[in-house]
Amino acid sequence: MHWRSDQSRLLLLLHHLGFLLGFLFLIGAPNGAIASIHEYRKGVFAPRSNSYFFHGGSEGLYASEANNSDRHSFIRFESVVFRRSKESAGIHHDMQQKTGLVEAIIVEIQDRDKIGGAHFNSDHICCTPELHEKKSCKVGEVIIRPRSDNPEWPKRIQTFFDGKNEEASMVIQTVSINRTGMYYLYFMFCDPQLEGLTITGRTVWRNPQGYLPGKMAPLMTFFGLMSLAYLLLGLFWFLQFVRFWKDILQLHYHITAVIALGMCEMAFWYFEYANFNSTGARPMGITLWAVTFTAVKKTVSRLLLLVVSMGFGVVRPTLGGISSKVAILGVLYFLASEALELVEHLGNINDFSGKVRLFLVLPVAVLDATFIVWIFSSLSRTLEKLQVRRSIAKLELYRKFTNALAVSVLISVAWIGYELYFNATDPLSELWQRAWIIPAFWNVLAYGLLGVICLLWSPSRNPTRQAPSFFFFNLITIF
Repeated sequence: MHWRSDQSRLLLLLHHLGFLLGFLFLIGAPNGAIASIHEYRKGVFAPRSNSYFFHGGSEGLYASEANNSDRHSFIRFESVVFRRSKESAGIHHDMQQKTGLVEAIIVEIQDRDKIGGAHFNSDHICCTPELHEKKSCKVGEVIIRPRSDNPEWPKRIQTFFDGKNEEASMVIQTVSINRTGMYYLYFMFCDPQLEGLTITGRTVWRNPQGYLPGKMAPLMTFFGLMSLAYLLLGLFWFLQFVRFWKDILQLHYHITAVIALGMCEMAFWYFEYANFNSTGARPMGITLWAVTFTAVKKTVSRLLLLVVSMGFGVVRPTLGGISSKVAILGVLYFLASEALELVEHLGNINDFSGKVRLFLVLPVAVLDATFIVWIFSSLSRTLEKLQVRRSIAKLELYRKFTNALAVSVLISVAWIGYELYFNATDPLSELWQRAWIIPAFWNVLAYGLLGVICLLWSPSRNPTRQAPSFFFFNLITIF
């Protein structure tokens, strides 16, 4: 009866998760997620010092290749329109020119100190009459100190309102990027009479190799190499499988499934990134399914590891009263992991992650730590029970399982600590060229674990028939 009760609870949990996946897909399927095409829909300007600004995007961009016109890095302004209020427009006359100024400022993060009056020992961002008299800046414009090696940078593009017009359209133009760096785009104005201004339109950001943002570009190559690596591992495993097909265990079928799963997952992400790179956008429905699949796989693998560590099916026939706690922990982890994945892969792509991503990383890290503590405390109690019962074969199996899991968890905890440190100490994404290593590591670790399992438990004439297959299947899929 207890066994059937646990099965019913698990089926109910899977039913709810399936309903949530379907609901999320229905939300995302009809729409499109914009990527390196940054869209502005009546964006509102925020006050800062004596200026008003709107963040138009930020990405890592590689320098254009001088000898190849097809590999050009740029930021292009398309259909950008500024709209002011009727009250703001009404204080001017029809015959007046330049009755309002909005500036688009493109700055490389290393030159951020060149924006504003910091070099004038002033907190002002816009030039004032006092600063105009003492320094070389124009009243009503953002203060910019040009770079010594390139007087045109930071880049300033001005758009003026005329007469009583409520709208001003920015000239369609392309700004070439000739130096590798993290670039920020801000739309700014200094005239308080323009308060309430909104922006509509879009900008297109492109790297020499395609539309993938700078910190994501290496991942396309990485997923391609990982697809090849899984293919080679699958070929090795297939040859062993055919060679010793008479001695195949259920464990070997599970390992085969994991290899196929990893191969398909890496190939899917490669083609998704390749499409993203060539078009500048990706369909929300497909991406939503991909990130949800990743979150579900992480959650289920951790839940299975937990119940196996508790001795479920070996030492104890049911989980009893703690099954609801296990389910709650799983749901919380799924929601936290799903939220983090959605923020990273959907919507406008900015290489500036800021506090939002750090805020979402923390719950996942805390829940991972909860899983780790609970798993090892459960393993300790299970080992004690096996020692009391003198189940030598099962005890030895659990010891090997514990040792292998301990090594992988220690590596994972160390990397989680590094990831938190990386995000906390790089708030402006100045290290964007190294950011791709963080998500790539988890795939490499998963592949390494899978490779070790394939070498140790490859099909042979003397297979170990005492090993329960789900132990190693869960160990392989934990990440």
